[in-house]
Amino acid sequence: MRKLTARGFDAELTREVIDALRSRGWQDDARFVESFVRSRLQRGHGPLRVRFELRGKGVDDAVIEAVLAEMAPDWSEAAARACRRKFGDGPASDRNEYARRWRFLARRGFDSEQIRSVLDKP
Repeated sequence: MRKLTARGFDAELTREVIDALRSRGWQDDARFVESFVRSRLQRGHGPLRVRFELRGKGVDDAVIEAVLAEMAPDWSEAAARACRRKFGDGPASDRNEYARRWRFLARRGFDSEQIRSVLDKP
């Protein structure tokens, strides 16, 4: 709605149209969040980045948390897949390589616990 009003559309008319779409089930934030999370999981993004992007799109925190709780994605497994895709199956050869992998996963939006679970596996 913010984008439409910023582009000059009447705020009241915009609200009416969005309410009509919601009442018919054509616009649903929860369904959007679920689709968005699945998409980002496939791309190897973590929960911090997913939440940040959804907030940037104007999705309410309560909706985000409810959908994430319902989906219960395995973020550690997603981090492991992203790390394998980028660096292969082997462990880090030295401290610099370990730090490089840590930074990569942090930029992807994984928290320190998830990163540690991937990088500290024997």
